[in-house]
Amino acid sequence: MHTFQQYWTPGLFAANVNIGAHLLGALVLGVLVGYERTFKGRAAGMRVYGLVCMASAALTVFAGYVPLWYGGSAASVGADPTRLVQGIVSGIGFLCGGVIMKDGFTISGLTTAASIWAVAAIGVLLGVGFYGAAVLFAVFCMLAMSLLRKLEAKLPGRATLEVSLTFRTGTSPDLEELVAGAQARGYQLVRESLTITSADQLSVWRFGAVALDRSRATSPALLAYELSTLEGVAGFAIVPSRH
Repeated sequence: MHTFQQYWTPGLFAANVNIGAHLLGALVLGVLVGYERTFKGRAAGMRVYGLVCMASAALTVFAGYVPLWYGGSAASVGADPTRLVQGIVSGIGFLCGGVIMKDGFTISGLTTAASIWAVAAIGVLLGVGFYGAAVLFAVFCMLAMSLLRKLEAKLPGRATLEVSLTFRTGTSPDLEELVAGAQARGYQLVRESLTITSADQLSVWRFGAVALDRSRATSPALLAYELSTLEGVAGFAIVPSRH
């Protein structure tokens, strides 16, 4: 009975209340950051972000109560918070790797992975008591994920298209003609990305095309119309590459 009672001393009770408040704050901040991902229909949303932030806070805040571990019988145990943070970063790395997907020239999940890593850091800041920094970091994360995309779209930059052309039987495609046609429309054909396959006796060419200035290059919709009028093209696909 005495052993059981030592886990409910006033000091331990106060520590549990304080840790609980940290966990609640981490859950709220994680959910706030994760809402942007939920709003955009991503698989990792509010629940994932809330759990990651809360777990990171839990794994750092308890290191500050070493004298109270095991009912106060671990006063001589030395805890290194930096090693705890290393473990958190390693564990989050596995989780982030699972949300990054690559399909052709398109890589998706990078923003989600980076934001999961960031929300783990928010939990660590909250766990060690930097409340203002944790809140500010959460606000910055939300602004970065919601506003920077709009800013990126307005700034000058390049865009990449993944193009697949299926040529009719008897048609002899010419790479230099494709290069010249792409340049005339504001694109640079990435020669090293060219792959040529055959399906149902039809030649399929797949390559990347980079818009040197996305505001002046021919739009994908107009490119699709022009390709549909070409006599030697039996089918095509144009996919904007996302990163």
